[in-house]
Amino acid sequence: MTVNQPIDSTQARAHAGDAEAQYELGLRYDNADGVPRDPVAAANWYRFAAGQNHALAQLHLGLIFYAGDVGFERDRAEAARWYLQAAGNGIADAQFNLALMHYNGDGVAQDDVLAFRWFKAAADQGHAKAQFNLGALYANGHGTGQDKVEAYKLWLMAVMQGNPNAHANIAALREKLTAEEADAAQAA
Repeated sequence: MTVNQPIDSTQARAHAGDAEAQYELGLRYDNADGVPRDPVAAANWYRFAAGQNHALAQLHLGLIFYAGDVGFERDRAEAARWYLQAAGNGIADAQFNLALMHYNGDGVAQDDVLAFRWFKAAADQGHAKAQFNLGALYANGHGTGQDKVEAYKLWLMAVMQGNPNAHANIAALREKLTAEEADAAQAA
């Protein structure tokens, strides 16, 4: 499809209320895929889909409000609201972003327990950055009890997914674990 052509069937389905088509149309406007880039139109289509509980549209609205975009001021509280909806619908990136916001007190109250909850939800889905950060919470006892074996296990998982920051943490923590603890973490 070229920029000058109509967005035929996707647009027709979106106007008919199809949440997936609304999300797809939002993506097209967001990424200039066959249409000129239009962040406002993208956000409007994402809102229509999000209103029908489309989790990825909720995530994208969170991203728009977190970063700010043409036509949008940064609004971290609004970003957190959309991330929370997407996180509740199981979107690992939204869970991770919401966890970071709670950990840093960025647009929401600083809360290590909520940060732990959302990092864990994303880590349980295999999100490497969440595994890394959850490992740090376990290592330092933030939002949970300190558990160096669990931290080591999570950092190993992050390393296996190519997270470069976890290597240094594993090396430092390895020296503090007994051989049995390290073996237990690797086995897990």
